[in-house]
Amino acid sequence: MKKSNPVQKPVAKPKSPRKSSHPSTSSDFTELRSLQEIKDLIEFVAEKEFDEIELERGDFRLRLRKGGSPAMAESPVHLAMPTMQHVVAPPVVVPQTAQPPVAVPSSPVATPIVEAAPAEENLHIITSPIVGTFYRASSPTTEPFIKLGDLIEANQTLCIIEAMKLMNEIQSDVSGTVIKVLVENGQPVEYGQPLFGIKL
Repeated sequence: MKKSNPVQKPVAKPKSPRKSSHPSTSSDFTELRSLQEIKDLIEFVAEKEFDEIELERGDFRLRLRKGGSPAMAESPVHLAMPTMQHVVAPPVVVPQTAQPPVAVPSSPVATPIVEAAPAEENLHIITSPIVGTFYRASSPTTEPFIKLGDLIEANQTLCIIEAMKLMNEIQSDVSGTVIKVLVENGQPVEYGQPLFGIKL
């Protein structure tokens, strides 16, 4: 008699857990959150006008520095070759009963010497149309554009006012005689400040 071989039953192998095709979003969320914090920090620095701010959290360190204009080696500005802009000063007529305003020096130490003739009525006052520095000539070695007692024409250059490194020619809007020079050379002037008194 032949012995029958016992039938071996297949043994079911345990199934290995299937890996998820979707990666964990924990690191992504942390990264997005960090990016949002950095963005908020940049906006905060810009709003508060800080020059530099440093954030340290554990091993993470972040330094934000506001980008300023780098120091540039500028060539000296010579008044002999300025960039000119023609500006016609707005006319201001002083009433008969009012005295022309006197320029007030910005520094209490230096008292400017202002050329002025005896008080005249009905003077036409040339005022500064911008804020800047008053110059009577285009360079320290040249003659002033006008002098006390000069006869001037309309649209004639009276002085230069430097503003933002631009040389602005101030021109007269009337013809007449220069009676008063109300600002000293090299002094700062404000908008609307009287510069010259012109007798029509």
